[in-house]
Amino acid sequence: QVQLVESGGGLVQAGGSLRLSCAASGRFFSINAMGWYRQAPGKQRELVATVTTGGTTNYADSVKGRFTISRDNVKNTVYLQMNSLKPEDTALYYCNAHGVAPFNRDYWGQGTQVTVSS
Repeated sequence: QVQLVESGGGLVQAGGSLRLSCAASGRFFSINAMGWYRQAPGKQRELVATVTTGGTTNYADSVKGRFTISRDNVKNTVYLQMNSLKPEDTALYYCNAHGVAPFNRDYWGQGTQVTVSS
């Protein structure tokens, strides 16, 4: 099994910054990609950003230029630096581990709340 533990959420004013962290632990060989998704009340879960083992990143258009995803492959940890936060960034942020070997499946964290006040 694989466990994903998120931290770093909280309440911040518009224009502020937060840094999310997610550490993967358990018995596995590798994780193809790690990323962050978010779900606001009444909305579907959406992609925020992903990063592969090789460092290739992908961002939602709504966060490009404001959020930066990074990964420490030794620590199996992914980070999301969020700057210039907007009220519309308010959501429950979930960590995702994609293509975890040898299980060939995804795992999700419990979620960490990010609230941006106007």
